[in-house]
Amino acid sequence: MNTLFCDLLLKWDKKSNHRPMPWKGEKDPYKIWLSEIILQQTRVEQGWAYYERFVKQYPTVQKLAAAKDDAVFKMWEGLGYYNRCRNLLFTARYIVNELNGNFPIDYEGLLLLKGIGPYTAAAIASFAYNLPHAVVDGNVFRVFARYYGIATPTDTKEGLQIFNTIAFENLAKNKAGIYNQALMDFGATACKPMSPLCSSCLMQSTCEAFNQNRVGQLPVKLKVIQKKKRYFDYFCFKVADKWLIQKRSEGDIWANLFQFYLVEQEKQMIPDENYINNVIVNQLSIDPKSIVEKVIHQSYQQQLTHQLLAVRFIQIELKTIPKVFEKGIWVSTRALSKYAYPKTINSFLSDEGLLKA
Repeated sequence: MNTLFCDLLLKWDKKSNHRPMPWKGEKDPYKIWLSEIILQQTRVEQGWAYYERFVKQYPTVQKLAAAKDDAVFKMWEGLGYYNRCRNLLFTARYIVNELNGNFPIDYEGLLLLKGIGPYTAAAIASFAYNLPHAVVDGNVFRVFARYYGIATPTDTKEGLQIFNTIAFENLAKNKAGIYNQALMDFGATACKPMSPLCSSCLMQSTCEAFNQNRVGQLPVKLKVIQKKKRYFDYFCFKVADKWLIQKRSEGDIWANLFQFYLVEQEKQMIPDENYINNVIVNQLSIDPKSIVEKVIHQSYQQQLTHQLLAVRFIQIELKTIPKVFEKGIWVSTRALSKYAYPKTINSFLSDEGLLKA
């Protein structure tokens, strides 16, 4: 163990770490697991309220396992990365049905659960059971890359080996939970990606990056994510006070969330009469005479990790429910708010006053 780094970190934690979070000091593996899943790909400031709502509604793993899928997805709405929510339900039911409602009490057992990787398993093991397992995530990469002056890319096999070794060597093994939380907090609030607090940092004199003027250059990532652009046109079909909605299927973003009828294009189409009629008549065999009104609403954009979505909403009011949608899900304006939608659809519904009805 690097006693100097560990001592400085724990000293910082005691003296300067004033980061309040409702799950800090928690020993219940269920609540720790819940907080860690929520915080994957989500900022603490955003995840905090979700965590408190989940704990209130589903205070135990048994309550979560017994919940209806749509109710849990509705509560998750707005957090994104919905595969986390699917894994949350799967694992809760597995723990209840196969493990008698008890979480595994060791790292290896935790790692076998769906949706739990090395970081989450280490967090639960150390926070709930004080087991000597080091957490390694982006914050940890950044702290160690700067402190030790490591330029090996974090997203390479060699880099992962180096940082995992350093993380274990620096771990305060008799205070694993306190140490891991301190390390994560230090990376999030002091050794930040942008504008780190180097001037007041206790580790300043022994930090290689600071002493070599390389703080802004570390850590190093090798891969550059290529972002894909997608074009979504939502056709919002309405008959009287009923709207057509559909549940998205597996295998793409937002699985199990609800949406309007989607037409995805390879490029942005001009939303003129020809385009709209092509969809309504040629794709759906809807009689143009049944159309009462067509409204083209404002466009939206949503940035996902690897995708940029250009989203439009085209409202089509019809006289009667067309044959193609006779078995579809038609809900009243008032009932629209009961379903879970992707962010852009929620924005559209809110902007049009359809969630307040």
